[in-house]
Amino acid sequence: MRRPEQPAAHAEPGREGTGADAFAGGHPPLPPGPRYGRYAGLLAILILVLITINTVVTKPNGATGIEPGRPLAPFAVPLVTGSLTGAADVATAANQGAAGRVPACQERGSQILNVCQLYERGPVVLALFVDGGSCPAILSDLQALEPSFPGVGFAAVAIKGNRGALRRLLRSRHLTLQVGIDSDGRLLSLYKVASCPQVTFAYPGGIVQSRALLARPSYATLRARVADLVAASRARGWPGPPG
Repeated sequence: MRRPEQPAAHAEPGREGTGADAFAGGHPPLPPGPRYGRYAGLLAILILVLITINTVVTKPNGATGIEPGRPLAPFAVPLVTGSLTGAADVATAANQGAAGRVPACQERGSQILNVCQLYERGPVVLALFVDGGSCPAILSDLQALEPSFPGVGFAAVAIKGNRGALRRLLRSRHLTLQVGIDSDGRLLSLYKVASCPQVTFAYPGGIVQSRALLARPSYATLRARVADLVAASRARGWPGPPG
């Protein structure tokens, strides 16, 4: 992972705020211009079609996200609104080649969305989506719920897509929700994504609490699932948000 305006330097494992260089396989900035944006839109549609096909042909246990009771797959990705570029770090140990040079949980910084950092603070509601069709509407739903559930980490990750288009999406919908970008689609297999959006609910500590939602739910249903996550987390000893 590198900043567009400067060469990458080697990161030291375990050092916070050094995530600008340790993501797997740094990439140059995306080329600007309407022609690229048109191709990116077609790519998003293609991903939606492939997800739909996968939902039809995949066995049920492979199309429901990470199973309850299993840990979230660690990852660190650049925030859409930042200047960092590169592939997601999904390494679980140092020097895992294409997965990452530094364990994903150690990647920290103001321009990084790190799922480990989220679940260290409290319960997590994570949406994976592509920027196409009605799929991104889940972002507005999550942001609307944030004020009612302090202490819950709401976040989303775009699977591939065009960063410029994603930034415009956030601006047009006045979204301040943390949104990362998985430029290579590495989370598709790790999170068993077979629908759009896919919303995962996890306890503090990163254990999945319940089955993922595999389509955009009604607002009432989503609110009820988040409330259930909070109640279940408190039953397990989570003290709730700091006073």
